[in-house]
Amino acid sequence: MPINGMTILFAGSGEFGAATLTRLIDAEAAIVRVYTQPDRPAGRGKKLTPTPIAQLADARGVNVVRTSDINAESLPPADVMVVIAFGQKIAPHVIDHPKFGSINLHASLLPKYRGAAPIHWAIVNGEAITGNSVIRLANKMDAGAVLGQSQVNIGQTETTGELHERLAQDGAPLVERVLTELRDGNAIETEQDHSLATIAPKLSREKSVIDWSRDAGSISSLVRGLSPWPGCRVRVMDGENEIARVTLVRTKTSPAEPDPTLQQSTWGTIDAHGSVRCAGGAVTVLELQPEGKRSMSLDAYRNGRSWHAGLRLESIA
Repeated sequence: MPINGMTILFAGSGEFGAATLTRLIDAEAAIVRVYTQPDRPAGRGKKLTPTPIAQLADARGVNVVRTSDINAESLPPADVMVVIAFGQKIAPHVIDHPKFGSINLHASLLPKYRGAAPIHWAIVNGEAITGNSVIRLANKMDAGAVLGQSQVNIGQTETTGELHERLAQDGAPLVERVLTELRDGNAIETEQDHSLATIAPKLSREKSVIDWSRDAGSISSLVRGLSPWPGCRVRVMDGENEIARVTLVRTKTSPAEPDPTLQQSTWGTIDAHGSVRCAGGAVTVLELQPEGKRSMSLDAYRNGRSWHAGLRLESIA
């Protein structure tokens, strides 16, 4: 159902909200104003760069305000505010300003994975299914009542970057559906079971260190969950000599069976099949990124580069 008869404020900064904003614009929704973070230095030249949402709003002719504090802004009248990956804590007087209040799109099946990195942690923890939740914006992080949810299967070799894009696309029609239900007065709000809440905190490079004493499934999930950022970086070692630095991008569990008799000295070592041994089996590297180069398949990497039995991968924090 088209979104008509509703005036909308949109608050977002990151790429995750772009698909929803695009859908609302294409549906000819009455977007009164877009709020986003100020332009930031980016790239080697540290050139001031607008957020993905600012770029989209400017390109589509939507009124956009760059602000470091939305709570200090004078908001125009509106029926609802849609908040997606905005990056600021929003005060109650702003949340309650629109007629129908404010809603938020969050990339998990709440109450699981509240916090800044729900997509990363879903893959890191080996989840098979995730999804999106549209919730009431609340003072407590991601704790508002649920207005709608959708489920998305996680691919066996899918990375966080890929799942991020699929969830962004999946969230757009979900937000549109909730908006029409709010407008028509048939939205259903379900309180979260707060006792089941889990947290998905922001990740850092320290979390990207691979522990080869773990099982192959956990290591593979870590690599894919931290791709593209912060990335699991490793040194390729030939004895005591470093011969390359790469970031592991995509991995899967090798058919190799766990061997409890393997010595600790073999963990992280490339075996005869090109897989990397760990305490719980082996990890097959499907894609990696040499330092300063683009991502490539392992087969492409091996054309002219060393990747053979006996080399060792040493994790870099």
